[in-house]
Amino acid sequence: MNYSQTLDYLYSQLPMFHRIGAAAYKADLNNTIAICKLLGNPHNKFKSIHIAGTNGKGSVSHSLAAILQTAGYKTGLYTSPHLKDFRERIRINGKMIPEKNVIAFVKKYSTQFEKIKPSFFEWTVGLAFNFFAEENVDIAVIETGLGGRLDSTNVITPVLSIITNISFDHKELLGKTLKKIAAEKAGIIKSNVPVVIGEKNPLTQKVFEQKAALMKSKIAFASEKYFITNSIVSNNTQIISVIAGKKKKDFKLDLTGIYQQKNLLTILTSIDKLRKKKFRISDSDLADGLQNVKSKTGLRGRWEVLNSAPLTIADVGHNEAGIRITLSQIRSLKKDKVHFVFGMVSDKDRIKILKLLPKNFTYYFCKPDLPRGLDEKILLSDAKNFGLTGKKFSSVNLAYEAAKKNASVKDLIFIGGSTFVVAEVL
Repeated sequence: MNYSQTLDYLYSQLPMFHRIGAAAYKADLNNTIAICKLLGNPHNKFKSIHIAGTNGKGSVSHSLAAILQTAGYKTGLYTSPHLKDFRERIRINGKMIPEKNVIAFVKKYSTQFEKIKPSFFEWTVGLAFNFFAEENVDIAVIETGLGGRLDSTNVITPVLSIITNISFDHKELLGKTLKKIAAEKAGIIKSNVPVVIGEKNPLTQKVFEQKAALMKSKIAFASEKYFITNSIVSNNTQIISVIAGKKKKDFKLDLTGIYQQKNLLTILTSIDKLRKKKFRISDSDLADGLQNVKSKTGLRGRWEVLNSAPLTIADVGHNEAGIRITLSQIRSLKKDKVHFVFGMVSDKDRIKILKLLPKNFTYYFCKPDLPRGLDEKILLSDAKNFGLTGKKFSSVNLAYEAAKKNASVKDLIFIGGSTFVVAEVL
């Protein structure tokens, strides 16, 4: 098999959550445990950091990876989903796993894996852990796919656990209250392993504190230690002023979404914990990593500027909390007109999100090209009930082309609503 045929095999033979949704979700770790045993338990052969959360875990994962590799550590990074190339999910020092490694792994283990009947995600976790072990990484930053307690990545015992924040997403699988969702995310907290919680929320605080106490894990809330006093955003840079104790410091980021302000507090608190674990990370390593996350790790789709005239921005925020903060940044731009290329997947709570969307935007409703994609006709029909105006398009790229045709140089084109809408434009 060549690389294309290998991907066809993975995509066609294995249930994929990002394509078909809940039907691909395995509510236990049995398959992953069996895969790891078959591979010689590679996850026990390298140190790791485990990151869960509703929003921000991708940005935090990539940022920590950038800082660690700047500090001289051979750093693995496992994230999901990918935007353009499957290999984005598995990187070492920013470089994607080679095609030949993917081909060889599938060829070597396909017969044995078929007996286990794993999902696409479980198979990919096995590939990532095996690759990191073979390449002798110093540390691997591992992002959960969904939830935490039953996520396939939750077989590792990390040096640090991180939970960025909790808001509503995947309620059909994780629970319909913030407490239940928090309990699932808290499942990554391990015995005597410190945990950083990005945001202190009275609705979820006790869930984390109780689980940390049970596991004898030291807990730190990032929003208690660090405070943001100011931020300045340009197209390419964001400068965030942070106070810790009585000291004020400015941090320059190449990630310009205002939601990165909360992520920065999580990152800084996590670096503090890693330093206590004897990781050698200087202030210059921290500063350089934060300024070069995109170039060092390949991160894309986070308030990404695609064009300047008209200003065109893509962002993968796709749940109520993510859309809400993105809309506040759109409004801050004070553009003459906003053209919103908007699509969703069918298992998201579109009514809550449609309620948030401004009536003075022009919408280009579209369906991302996957089975979970929400039909553009349904999306348009529901949008009309909330006073939103626009047209429907059978593909993301047709919608984007229409927006480009209609927008003046003083307007804004925004692409979002789903990771998969952004992926198709990129």
